[in-house]
Amino acid sequence: MSMAGKVIKCKAAVMWEANKPFSIEEVEVAPPKAHEIRVKIVATGICRSDDHVITGALVMPFPIILGHEAAGIVESVGQGVTSIKPGDKVIPLFVPYCGECSSCLSSKSNLCIKNNISSGGGFMLDGTTRFTCKGKAIHHFLGTSTFTEYTVLHESFVAKIDPAAPLEKVFLIGCGFSTGYGAAVQTAKVEPGSICAIFGLGGVGLSVIMGCKAAGASRIIAVDINSDKFAKAKELGATDCVNPRDFKKPIHEVLIEMTGHGVDYAFEVVGHIETMVAALACCHYNYGVSVVVGVPPAAQKITFDPMLLFTGRTWKGSVFGGWKSKDSVPKLVADYMKKIFVLDPLITHRLHFTKINEGFDLLRTGKSIRTVLVFQDS
Repeated sequence: MSMAGKVIKCKAAVMWEANKPFSIEEVEVAPPKAHEIRVKIVATGICRSDDHVITGALVMPFPIILGHEAAGIVESVGQGVTSIKPGDKVIPLFVPYCGECSSCLSSKSNLCIKNNISSGGGFMLDGTTRFTCKGKAIHHFLGTSTFTEYTVLHESFVAKIDPAAPLEKVFLIGCGFSTGYGAAVQTAKVEPGSICAIFGLGGVGLSVIMGCKAAGASRIIAVDINSDKFAKAKELGATDCVNPRDFKKPIHEVLIEMTGHGVDYAFEVVGHIETMVAALACCHYNYGVSVVVGVPPAAQKITFDPMLLFTGRTWKGSVFGGWKSKDSVPKLVADYMKKIFVLDPLITHRLHFTKINEGFDLLRTGKSIRTVLVFQDS
């Protein structure tokens, strides 16, 4: 029976307050309004950015339904939606693409003005929510909110993909893989023969390694305080692995000694201000480029020696790998289908959605790269 135009009751993982476990609740999901789409989520990943909200490092309002890396099937569409229809396979976009603003029209930018990454508003574009639970309004997260069986997104936050694509794999293109891979090939534009350093070997950091390898980097140095991650890093292309805890001197000095003059490209994929500065400091003093990929912690400021920049280094930020989301996501899915890159090595755990708290424990203890949550028993 079609539920188009009606409220859907379904299960969702609600975060009622910070630093508490998720609560599996029955929520009401309103039908999509004009230019909105309601999507049945098939697979969603557990990303460090979701955990940043739980810990308060990324400030968002509570209660909230988190989740932003996912893939699903369109259930119904609102008035005015013509490019997507019920039954289409889609990937939600936490970086939207309206195609009309100055950022979308510029070749230099991918961060649409409709994004709410820094605003922390927790609402749809019209300032309201489509979720209620126990009579209370539940906030949205990054315009996506995928830790739920059904979600509602504005059409600028959705990309239609190949109907043959396996949703339990390509969900990674919604954040982790695209963010890391794109930071190397799109934001930094790593050249063949380059020396690269990657700080942080989670799913995004490993995807940076894959991007550096695809770009032809001659040396890829993986940096992490968890040496258990080194085997996977080498499998995906790292040539060297370094644990800062094995040295008495600062890690940027270690990397400069290893390379002679510093690395050509450094990527910070942790989200700590200390590693952001270290990644900049390990770059070649004259032309090195450091890219901030990890989500910066709220209310913290960076103090660094400005001579690091004066001599020629470049410091850049990268959101979603620099990709124009609505255009690039279908192309990345197509590349995956052509086996231009692989995703399977990044997915280490598969859990039913109701075990979401177990999935976050795996993330926090460093035992998983990416856990995929699925909504159907198998």
